[in-house]
Amino acid sequence: MELKQFRRIAKALADPRRYEILSRIAAKKEMACVDMRCVLPISPATLSHHVKELENAGLIEVRKEARFVHMKLCRKVWKEYLAQLAKL
Repeated sequence: MELKQFRRIAKALADPRRYEILSRIAAKKEMACVDMRCVLPISPATLSHHVKELENAGLIEVRKEARFVHMKLCRKVWKEYLAQLAKL
């Protein structure tokens, strides 16, 4: 894993809310944003911001279907990040 991506992931996960969002996404094969909104007390704009940060870090894939957005953990990237972290 490149250092640049490692840093982006670390920065994204430094926010407790983003870590919580990632944990909820990881617990399922795929999760719709509307379902995430039902379990988290945050505005749609705030959720959108956090999702964008996780996507930019390469941690999640976002798929749009009509009006709905679905999120999925990029398990390969997550495993690479954990392996790099274990080297510290």
